[in-house]
Amino acid sequence: MLVVDAEIGEAAFARAGLTPPNSTNQEVESFTPREREVLTLVAEGLPNKLIARRLNISEHTVKFHLNAILTKLGAQSRTEAVVRATRLGLIAL
Repeated sequence: MLVVDAEIGEAAFARAGLTPPNSTNQEVESFTPREREVLTLVAEGLPNKLIARRLNISEHTVKFHLNAILTKLGAQSRTEAVVRATRLGLIAL
């Protein structure tokens, strides 16, 4: 796991045009096990279709979970979601 000084981390987020998330344990705990699985596979770079196959669910269900993930993280993209989830300790790269 990489540990980064808070000021350096905030500067990196600013350079990337991202807003650092403000997290609490409650926010982290609000993710379902399936959302965490989807997020992990997104972090591996898998497209929705392959995530669906891997988890034995429909592509529509993957999109549903991804929308919930983006909303909970306040992210605008898959990449931003992975960055924020990593910072929160939801996933490890």
